[in-house]
Amino acid sequence: MPSFDIASEVDIQTLDNAINTVKKEISTRFDFRGSPVTVELNKKDYQILLEVESDMKMKQLIDVLISRAMKQGIDAGAFDFSKDAYPSGKVVKKEVGVRNGLKMEDAKKLVKMIKDGGFKVQVAIMDDIIRVTGKKIDDLQEVIAKCRTDNFGIPLQFVNMKG
Repeated sequence: MPSFDIASEVDIQTLDNAINTVKKEISTRFDFRGSPVTVELNKKDYQILLEVESDMKMKQLIDVLISRAMKQGIDAGAFDFSKDAYPSGKVVKKEVGVRNGLKMEDAKKLVKMIKDGGFKVQVAIMDDIIRVTGKKIDDLQEVIAKCRTDNFGIPLQFVNMKG
């Protein structure tokens, strides 16, 4: 039977490339010249630490981070900006989480949407992915189209399509 998986993952190497691009751009920008700027990626915890000297520069740094990540193919929804920036000495720090893997509550919302949609498919949650199986590939493509039109606030990838 045809099947595919719904995942929400960020490739760590792509993210690392985006962070390096951000560092390079910030080092050449006139408005950041001479001011302390730190952009560090914790690959193990999927956390980005940002340090700048003012809230205004923090907003600019976040804009650069989002635009560079999107050029690398990372969805802006993958970043968790919910933690507020906090002052630390002469700098402002902000920890930005990177969402990797479907959380259980997000997976349940997706499964409920698929089941309520009346699609002729079976849905199963498997750790941090959702497996969707159906008799026809057309049914699976309808589910993918529905997932793309509904906004869940998280980036979704449709992988392992098997006919």
